[in-house]
Amino acid sequence: MSQHDHDAHSHGSSVSSYVVGFVLSVILTVIPFWAVMTGAFDRATLFAVIVVTAVVQIVVHLKYFLHLNFTKEGKIDTLSFIFTAIVIVMVVALSIWIIYESVLMMMY
Repeated sequence: MSQHDHDAHSHGSSVSSYVVGFVLSVILTVIPFWAVMTGAFDRATLFAVIVVTAVVQIVVHLKYFLHLNFTKEGKIDTLSFIFTAIVIVMVVALSIWIIYESVLMMMY
């Protein structure tokens, strides 16, 4: 077995890992879709169902598709991901804020 194959399997990138991630992603997509289409919940509960399944689906994608592990060995990858996510959130949030304030200033 080559070094590349060994590294790929050590990070959990086997076919079964992808299948589990895919099945969980489909289930986590169907749940909010079903909740909206059937109207089984009131608005607040529906919103909570959508947000919870979205957060769980993000974790599923991070674990099964991006192979981000939160163990001591994966600390560097985890910190790099968190830093990148914070930078992206800051850029998007600050851009929206700047655009909003610019629109307000132009109106007066």
